[in-house]
Amino acid sequence: MTFCFLILNRLCVKSLFLHIFLMDNVIPRNKRGNSDLASAGFNIINSIIGSGIIGLPYSMKEAGFPLGVLLLFGVAYITDYSIILLIKGGNLSSTNTYQELVRKTYGLVGYLILSTLQFLYPFIAMISYNIITGDTLTKVFQRIPGVGPDNILTDRHFIILLTTIIFTLPISLYRDIAKLGKVSLISLILTIVILIIVMVRTVTFSPQVPKSENAWIFAKSNAVQAVGVMSFAFICNHNSFLIYGSLEEPTLKNWSQVTHVSVSLAVVISVVFAACGYMTFTGYTEGDIFENYCRDDNLATFGRFCYGVTVILTFPLECFVTREVIANVFFHGNLSTVFHIVVTVVIIAVATGVSLVYDCLGIVLELNGVLSATPLVFIIPTACYLRLSKERWNHSDNVISCLILAVGVLVMTVGFVLTILHPQECSHGKEMFYCFPTINEMFMNVNISHVSLLSFSFY
Repeated sequence: MTFCFLILNRLCVKSLFLHIFLMDNVIPRNKRGNSDLASAGFNIINSIIGSGIIGLPYSMKEAGFPLGVLLLFGVAYITDYSIILLIKGGNLSSTNTYQELVRKTYGLVGYLILSTLQFLYPFIAMISYNIITGDTLTKVFQRIPGVGPDNILTDRHFIILLTTIIFTLPISLYRDIAKLGKVSLISLILTIVILIIVMVRTVTFSPQVPKSENAWIFAKSNAVQAVGVMSFAFICNHNSFLIYGSLEEPTLKNWSQVTHVSVSLAVVISVVFAACGYMTFTGYTEGDIFENYCRDDNLATFGRFCYGVTVILTFPLECFVTREVIANVFFHGNLSTVFHIVVTVVIIAVATGVSLVYDCLGIVLELNGVLSATPLVFIIPTACYLRLSKERWNHSDNVISCLILAVGVLVMTVGFVLTILHPQECSHGKEMFYCFPTINEMFMNVNISHVSLLSFSFY
């Protein structure tokens, strides 16, 4: 089967590319960034547990709940390890951007491949953010008294254009990461609010949702695709150098400390969210968990509002990455004020245009997960480090890197094949059957009768 319409949230930091001294790994004071450890931590956490967390309950459905939890911890460990490995590779090669690292390690071909991945991944995320904004906020506005189906506030095209002009475009024009730190904090707080709502609904709404067959089986055949989903949600490798360069004290020790704390907190929140979401809906879990809640659920509507705001706030952060890639490839890393504005407007205009004419990105996002996220998380960081490392082949870093590289190739290959063979069906905007009391009662009676018949046959 397939692995979901996955909404991702990835964070980008405006980069001030800084020179790293190989010997002491400290940047001169006059070239340091403006972020303290806490701000950098918020950026990493928000990068992982932003809107991408919404798809994690679906990964439990794909892998089987027990195995899904184990895989989620595994992906978190690989994420933690690989983003530290990136900075180690940067130190070994005396480079301070992901692109420079790959170019020095694998030449122009590697550089162009990475640049393409780094551009496509956040760019497609921006498109999906717009789609989610339109779909989510229109459902919120429908709950306002006096707002009927024909009201302009229920038109997704209008909502996408409105939020783009008023919010995402102005915020995306910022050049300094320090101005986005508070945005990340707000987004993190709203994500925690969403987590609380999902936990509350696990207790109050779960009894109304019939449990699917084999809901608690240990493992399912779609585990590989589930890893792709989790990688999609956890990826922050594409902006690791940007966050690292923004630190006031960019040392490997500080980076490791920030990374360990941030990823640990992120995985705890992610596991709780994934478990609560899956336990509520089991086999009926959708890629966007809010598609499972009924439209007349006021608490879920508030969650949708928080989710919509989170997506709006994180859209500009992805724009930073796409703009940075363009600046590095075509403008030698520097954009004048005029070109900064022009490139930003063009990127957002194209992303907005696609999201206005297309509202179902399932197959695109699935391919993005296995062909973009997996190489950025599993393959490229380990391949670069193995090429640069001067340690013995049996050194722990080399052995772990080889294992992660092999897993990445497996996930990318198998995930791609399964996505092509079993493309996702778009179930855009459908109301679930259990939201209709009569149909739900009939469904549950059929299940009870089925169980009774089985019991009778047994005896």
